[in-house]
Amino acid sequence: MALPGNVVGDARALLRDQIVSAQRRSHQFYIGLTLFLIATVVTGFWPSYFGTFLRGGATRPLVMHVHGAIFTGWMALLFLQVGLAATGRVRTHRRVGTFGIWYGAAVFTMGVIATFAAPVIHVHAGEWTVDQAAGFLVLPIGDMILFGGFFGAAVKFRNKPEIHKRLIIAATVALAFAAVARMNFAPPIFFLIWMVPMAALAAFDFRSTGRVHTVTTICIAVMVIAFPRVLLIENPVWVAVGRALLRPFL
Repeated sequence: MALPGNVVGDARALLRDQIVSAQRRSHQFYIGLTLFLIATVVTGFWPSYFGTFLRGGATRPLVMHVHGAIFTGWMALLFLQVGLAATGRVRTHRRVGTFGIWYGAAVFTMGVIATFAAPVIHVHAGEWTVDQAAGFLVLPIGDMILFGGFFGAAVKFRNKPEIHKRLIIAATVALAFAAVARMNFAPPIFFLIWMVPMAALAAFDFRSTGRVHTVTTICIAVMVIAFPRVLLIENPVWVAVGRALLRPFL
């Protein structure tokens, strides 16, 4: 027995409204998450970079300014892409995304350069010992491994939006590690602050679908495994490895 036309029409309208409402909540969530990540980066780097730069006191080598500009550009690009998706400009979002692949490669390349340049600069300035610089290396090396892995996967799955956007958020959270590290919290608080975006993403997944997305779970697990590297900064074995890695540049 067929249902009356008005009942079918009402059901379709209700389904359409539910889909639109879910999309609106998703867009609002990702915009809020992006703004939180931007605020985290600005807060973490304000004392050592952004604040001094605006006051005209950032007298760092050019390589570090290029590094800062490229990483700041990544945050701006993320906000642009989230905004384009939220306003329904999917075609433009995809065109910008093609540029974003190359920009992400630049972020990774500049990140690797800065990984070695920053400690060497501190050593030559007499601010760090070689052992301090060697111990520090474990942090940015970990950042670049995480970013490179998440970003590479995001590129591979760029035609699967639900996977792609979670991987992009995870890649950005990996970059935010350096900003949170500069807030000088004890490791447990450091970890909790760093993981706020991923915890929020897991909560949003569960609220939206009743389960945490597999990609979210995998990304969180990888970050949990990677975080204890903060305890290796003064580890003699790692310091020896770090010294060997830095030796060609000192």
